[in-house]
Amino acid sequence: MFVLGLLLADPIAAQSVGEKTGVNSALNIAPTTADFVKEVATSDMFEIAASKLAQDKGNAPEKTFASQMIADHTKTSTELKGLVTGGKVKVELPTVLDSSHQSKLDKLKGERGKDFSSDYDSQQVSAHKDAVSLFERYAKGGDNADLKDWAGKTLPTLKHHLEMAESLKKKPGGST
Repeated sequence: MFVLGLLLADPIAAQSVGEKTGVNSALNIAPTTADFVKEVATSDMFEIAASKLAQDKGNAPEKTFASQMIADHTKTSTELKGLVTGGKVKVELPTVLDSSHQSKLDKLKGERGKDFSSDYDSQQVSAHKDAVSLFERYAKGGDNADLKDWAGKTLPTLKHHLEMAESLKKKPGGST
């Protein structure tokens, strides 16, 4: 009965169990369109908010990285909104962070110096690994052709972001 409730729940309020628990990623299963849109929109909101903090609190390499993240994730947010509002994707976009992303952001807000750098850098690596997995799985097996095409076109940028995030931890002044 509980699973049926999850299946019938509002797609924005409830994410599929497989995507939420990481089972889909572990099994290399494409997310549903609703899950994909929710994850992308939430991730973009988090990336922009965390990177705005990094522009204020981060070291020089983090500030440069943060500027790129704000520009690129604002672009993907705009593109995703265009697909949804243009009627090519029939789901609602979330407008606030989920509790997991909000708690990560709240933690960053309270940190300075090396603590901020350590958490921001590792959060960026983790977030971009998740994003690359999500976009790869949707580009390969998603059920909305327009969104699938967009995911494939966006993937190289996300892979580059992951490389940039990984290099933050290796730079002098980075979090290692």
